[in-house]
Amino acid sequence: MDSIALFDQTSLECSRLITHRYSTSFTLGIKTMDRKFHMPVYAIYGFVRYADEIVDTFHEKNKKELLARFKTDTYLAIESGVSLNPVLHAFQLVVNRYQIDTEMIEAFLHSMEMDLDFHTYDDSRYSEYIYGSAEVVGLMCLKVFCEGNSEMYEHLREPARKLGSAFQKVNFLRDIKSDFEERGRVYFPGVDYRFFDNAMKAEIEEDIRKDFAASLAGIEQLPSGAKLGVRIAYLYYQKLFEKIKSMPASTITEKRVRIPNSQKLSLLLGTYFETKLGML
Repeated sequence: MDSIALFDQTSLECSRLITHRYSTSFTLGIKTMDRKFHMPVYAIYGFVRYADEIVDTFHEKNKKELLARFKTDTYLAIESGVSLNPVLHAFQLVVNRYQIDTEMIEAFLHSMEMDLDFHTYDDSRYSEYIYGSAEVVGLMCLKVFCEGNSEMYEHLREPARKLGSAFQKVNFLRDIKSDFEERGRVYFPGVDYRFFDNAMKAEIEEDIRKDFAASLAGIEQLPSGAKLGVRIAYLYYQKLFEKIKSMPASTITEKRVRIPNSQKLSLLLGTYFETKLGML
């Protein structure tokens, strides 16, 4: 391995470590994909995870300045094809190899900026935020899975958006307590956290159900090397969603809903063997 290849590989492995430390569920899903997809998806996750950390974690720092610097460094890395920040170097490798559109990156970073500027969302901002924070992340991964097949990408684009939207809305419900109490945010339009009730919750859940339903056909048409991993993520979020649906609004405003790691592993193994037996 020459020096450049070593630098590239080490940067990609940094993003793999970030994914392992921050998300058990996505790590399990990625590991079931064809090996050629592992590092590119880790690189995308590492990038979005670190941008998200800027707006959610560093409360004693100047977040706008940190995010502006991160944004500038991102575009410099993509343009020059190198960065001494391993997360950005890994990400630019994927962006340049798979021709990920600048519009997607801009939309994602804009959604991070929105987290610094808005604490309540109307319908327009809500849709804008979900597109940038979740749907384009799914589209970036789809670019990787399609490997330059533009016809396949366009065909699966809308289901991928719906899947990202469903995941993000489930996250919003799961994290409604911490988003409000720690960050002062309420993402759902027209919802006052202090008066969040079962009727509001049911309306949100119906919207999520429609997103999940619209995404399923797209999952089944993904390349075989990606299908199982995305299916795992889909089923994990479905299980999380069902658990949230079974609880009254008063419970999810009191605690964060979780799926134990043992159940995640069981889900992974069950889905893997069902797929191998041709049952999915």
